[in-house]
Amino acid sequence: MSDALKHECGIALVRLLKPLEFYKEKYGTAFYGIQKMYLLMEKQHNRGQDGAGFASIKLDVEPGERYISRVRSNHAQPIQDVFKQINERINEEMVAHPEYADDVPKLKANIPYIGELFLGHVRYGTFGKNSIESVHPFLRQSNWMHRNLILAGNFNMTNVKELFQNLVELGQHPKEMADTVTVMEKIGHFLDKEVMQLYQDCKEMGLSKREASPVIAERLDVAKILARSSKNLDGGYAMAGLLGHGDAFVFRDPAGIRPAYFYQDDEIVVVASERPVIQTVFNVPFEKVQEIDPGSALIIKKNGTVSMTEILTPTVKKACSFERIYFSRGSDAEIYQERKNLGKLILPAVLESIDNDTDNTVFSYIPNTAETSFYGLVEAAQDFLNQRKKNFILQNKDLLNEDTLEKLLSVKIRTEKVAIKDAKLRTFITEDSSRDDLVAHVYDVTYGVIKPTDNLVIIDDSIVRGTTLKMSIIKMMDRLNPKRIVIVSSAPQIRFPDCYGIDMAKLEGLVAFKAALELLKERNLYHIVDEVYAKCKAQENFKDSEVVNYVTAIYAPFTPQEVSDKIAELLSSPEINAKIKIIFQTVEDLHIACPKNLGDWYFTGDYPTPGGNRVVNRAFMNFYEGKDARAY
Repeated sequence: MSDALKHECGIALVRLLKPLEFYKEKYGTAFYGIQKMYLLMEKQHNRGQDGAGFASIKLDVEPGERYISRVRSNHAQPIQDVFKQINERINEEMVAHPEYADDVPKLKANIPYIGELFLGHVRYGTFGKNSIESVHPFLRQSNWMHRNLILAGNFNMTNVKELFQNLVELGQHPKEMADTVTVMEKIGHFLDKEVMQLYQDCKEMGLSKREASPVIAERLDVAKILARSSKNLDGGYAMAGLLGHGDAFVFRDPAGIRPAYFYQDDEIVVVASERPVIQTVFNVPFEKVQEIDPGSALIIKKNGTVSMTEILTPTVKKACSFERIYFSRGSDAEIYQERKNLGKLILPAVLESIDNDTDNTVFSYIPNTAETSFYGLVEAAQDFLNQRKKNFILQNKDLLNEDTLEKLLSVKIRTEKVAIKDAKLRTFITEDSSRDDLVAHVYDVTYGVIKPTDNLVIIDDSIVRGTTLKMSIIKMMDRLNPKRIVIVSSAPQIRFPDCYGIDMAKLEGLVAFKAALELLKERNLYHIVDEVYAKCKAQENFKDSEVVNYVTAIYAPFTPQEVSDKIAELLSSPEINAKIKIIFQTVEDLHIACPKNLGDWYFTGDYPTPGGNRVVNRAFMNFYEGKDARAY
């Protein structure tokens, strides 16, 4: 993606189902769980590089022994820093006590981080400061083992203020108004209530406090706690939690917005945000990795039983389509094919833009996540060319000779790597003109492969703000002197803000919104802006369930092509010699290419939760009122 766009986080959970001695004997190390966690997190580094955290729990330890360990980092390479800290601490103990090497009980009793239950997180911060306090996992501590809660997640709530107020009404005093804190404290509140109720039950049975502890662990109803604590959640989430005594859960939102996959055998249970990560780390086939159902929680009890339990009634599944377009690693078999299909499906529009002249067209992509859709585009172009050749042969079969046939077969689709991204350039100069000049050099070009008679087709994952296109890519491509530059987005026009974890919170930053405003001005329809504002303002105090997304009216007077043409104008500039054309994927073809991920609210305004409509209206009011603020 040429525009910088931060997005959701990644989670990794591992529960060892056998005693540590088993892994020592079979795999040669009692640190098997830690090693697998490193791989799971490292292979999800694409999901977050602002911070990383790791937590572990030892099962069945004696009172007085430490059983929870946690380490977090917001360094430049946080995953490496986390495991460097872990390895240094383990090595210190092993050097001081070499006798631990072959004594698994002593390893577990004396060395931190070794255990049976692990939770990891990689973070992209979409909101708030990138301080160490913002890095997951979060820990809610208690001297009661069952009340300790470790939480990490890939989520964003639209109704943080409401959740905060709920905690206040429960008598709590939250330290800040952040969705992670409010969610953790909400779960913690009902965890406390459940533990206390179970303790009272044990007391009535005549059990002592110490005797009650294992009974509470056995009877603790994690599904009940999640159901009571999640009633008012509005957002996209895949949240993972560990309880101090050894229960664990991973809970997914009812619309399936955020992804979560798991694998289970008789040795291990593992959860991650992406399927191929589990496939690679544990060498298991595609079909063995399952998706956690929307609205359900995968619950792993301390005794090792695993269940998937419905917590909230699932709604229409609206899994985030950006996962397929851009965010997730393309090594997933389904995602790889879907991205190729995105390229294939957009070829007809590309052919129309170049007058079907593939002979005088060079196809390329903007590195590097658009590469797969580029392959799909080129395959479809090759099929088009082959059909053209076949038709020519059939129509001229009596006139063909060896020379004409050889000339015909030599015609190929021309592909080149023309855009090369340089190392990240630091915009250390704050003066606007100087910053613009630096941005213009984010990409370099390959000279000598484009002729003045050529069209240059460049495919990108998506076009969000258009800043890099305008300031860098189009200018650099124009230096190659093509007659036409066609920028192809494998995603549709991004028209609305996201509120479920992607860093697209403000309407005025979206180039499609800017284009629609320009069209409204040109056609004397700008009164629609005032009308939309009045409607948004009128429902400012409505319940979320009653709010309507009126911002769709901004785009209603125009066809998608009209908006695309205006975007091309906005992203061009007088010094550009080539004709600029912008092509976007259609929403219909997006759904054909990615049939399992139908979440498209950033393209259509069809938000999967009531809070989404409130957020988009608030974003519009912020724009109208000139407020530089987030809508949630």
